[in-house]
Amino acid sequence: MAGISMRGLSKSYGGDTDLAAVADLSLDIDDGQFVTLLGPSGCGKTTTLRLIAGFIAPDAGTIHADGRLLSSAGQLVPPEERGMGMVFQNYAVWPHRTVFENVVFGLKLRRVPAAEARERVKRTLALVNLTGLEDRLPGQLSGGQQQRVALARSLVVEPEILLLDEPLSNLDAKLRERMRGELKELQRRTGITFVYVTHDQAEALALSDRIAVIHGGRLQQLGTPQEVYARPASRVVADFMGLINLLPATLIAREAGQVRLRTAAGWTMLADVPGAAVPGQRVEIAVRPENIRLQARTGADPGQPDPSQPDQRQQPATVTESTYLGNIMEYHVVLGDGAVLRVQTHPGQQFAIGDKVAVRIDSSRCSLFEVPAAGTQEAQGADA
Repeated sequence: MAGISMRGLSKSYGGDTDLAAVADLSLDIDDGQFVTLLGPSGCGKTTTLRLIAGFIAPDAGTIHADGRLLSSAGQLVPPEERGMGMVFQNYAVWPHRTVFENVVFGLKLRRVPAAEARERVKRTLALVNLTGLEDRLPGQLSGGQQQRVALARSLVVEPEILLLDEPLSNLDAKLRERMRGELKELQRRTGITFVYVTHDQAEALALSDRIAVIHGGRLQQLGTPQEVYARPASRVVADFMGLINLLPATLIAREAGQVRLRTAAGWTMLADVPGAAVPGQRVEIAVRPENIRLQARTGADPGQPDPSQPDQRQQPATVTESTYLGNIMEYHVVLGDGAVLRVQTHPGQQFAIGDKVAVRIDSSRCSLFEVPAAGTQEAQGADA
């Protein structure tokens, strides 16, 4: 098996370095891990995968696998000599060849003896749950079965690294969910290093040991699914990784390892969030919809927050929108300053449009981001 090390990797098309598909990317993928390259369309994740595969050469930087130099600006080991397999988005199986003929093809190219090739195809088809379908043509298979054929064709040559370029995007929702589980189980059983490309956050969270979030050709954050989702390293990552509420605020003070913040509505709270911001600086509080609690307001209206109180995580609000999503309820609530929050609750907690509620934020699950100056690269990235 093998890990991958990328250092200072850059690739531009058309000679325009200002529009680099990949820009100074450094990333380590450990042996036997399932690592997902995640980002929006055009962010550089597929270009990165093609660089790893050897289909294209970098303009700068290097790629090593198991200590062996595979790519640099002046050297390129061809794809067939890299010990890697690749699964494409459109399956790329030959429609005129049977399942067996599709899968055995790579072994024939490697001149594996016929008896050994038949045995390896048999084992691989069993691995991907295609036993008994050897003589069928791809047109006689479902989309999920065709995807398994593509997987088997890559696995049968016993690659050290398997590269997967959005392999589930053409499947329907239920089949895609089932194939996720099968892919993860397959990776556990084989121990092969998987490098997976997707723009689907749920897919990345469900499959990965680590997620590399890419934006604008640059690595934004590398971490476990829990780290990337719960502790995003930047506003760009927070905004891409699911739903997020952003509350403009000012940092008032730092005290005892916490920061005291005041929102535009005068809502004051203490938060356990790291950062280098200084008192008086404008910031944004990022909080996921599931980390906000709603409670019915009874009795007298609490009115506006009292600035003299050191920690007021509760704020009066009004429900303006209600959506039933089966396993959750989603509400839009308006705060006193007109800010709108998206809140997700258990479906058993029901509010009607117009209901007066109290909003409480779990500040231990907030992230804090400095507001970049207008015109900076960070500000442009946040608005992308």
